[in-house]
Amino acid sequence: MAAKVFGSIGKFGLALAVAGGVNVDAGHRAVIFDWFRGVQDIVVGEGTHFLIPWVQKPIIFDCRSRPRNVPVITGSRDLQNISITLCILFQPVASQLPRIFTSIGEDYDERVLPSITTEILKSVVARFDAGELITQRELVSRQVSDDLTERAATFGLILDDVSLTHLTFGKEFTEAAEAKQVAQQEAERARFVVEKAKQQKKAAIISAEGDSKAAELIANSLATAGDGLIELRKLEAAEDIAYQLSRSRNITYLPAGQSVLLQLPQ
Repeated sequence: MAAKVFGSIGKFGLALAVAGGVNVDAGHRAVIFDWFRGVQDIVVGEGTHFLIPWVQKPIIFDCRSRPRNVPVITGSRDLQNISITLCILFQPVASQLPRIFTSIGEDYDERVLPSITTEILKSVVARFDAGELITQRELVSRQVSDDLTERAATFGLILDDVSLTHLTFGKEFTEAAEAKQVAQQEAERARFVVEKAKQQKKAAIISAEGDSKAAELIANSLATAGDGLIELRKLEAAEDIAYQLSRSRNITYLPAGQSVLLQLPQ
């Protein structure tokens, strides 16, 4: 009889242990909700823990860093519509999980991150013109990261990294930027044409000055040496012509004053 009683007690105790056991995986934490005392301030770490069955309930939180993309449409200082996507790597502060669960809930990231991200982005982007968002993107990203990290800390969140992944401008700004780029290219092309014309003009002047100097030298040579230079040039030209004709198969030389073709009589 006693053995049966002890056996029943053992089975009941084993059932309580199984029903009251909770496993907390690596990178997770558990908040304990007690039906009589409410949410406990103690945060349960990794491992296996025993709770009071049907009285205490564990709420498991993932405390590892997780990414979240938050798209925001806002306006710049010069009233241009800007579409920005912010990538946030976040995790909750483990010691503040009871407060997060009580005041915000298990879906704290859905409730907090979109609202504070929109607030901070609108505040920071409004300080810059649309063009400055491109040229000073690193500064904009740093200011957003600093302000957003400080704001998220008030909700018990740690931001490991904040980065601007997408930056898109409105149609009007894009068309204006393209028109400006085309105008700059046309201005560069016109500048090149003007510079080319100047260089051609300088080349023509230098060529004309060279021809004038050559003519002057030839005139001085003729005045000094007489017609001997001209005769020499004639002989050189005749020699060159004779050489070119001698290499042609369609040219036949006939002695002057003789009829050698078919030996026709005089």
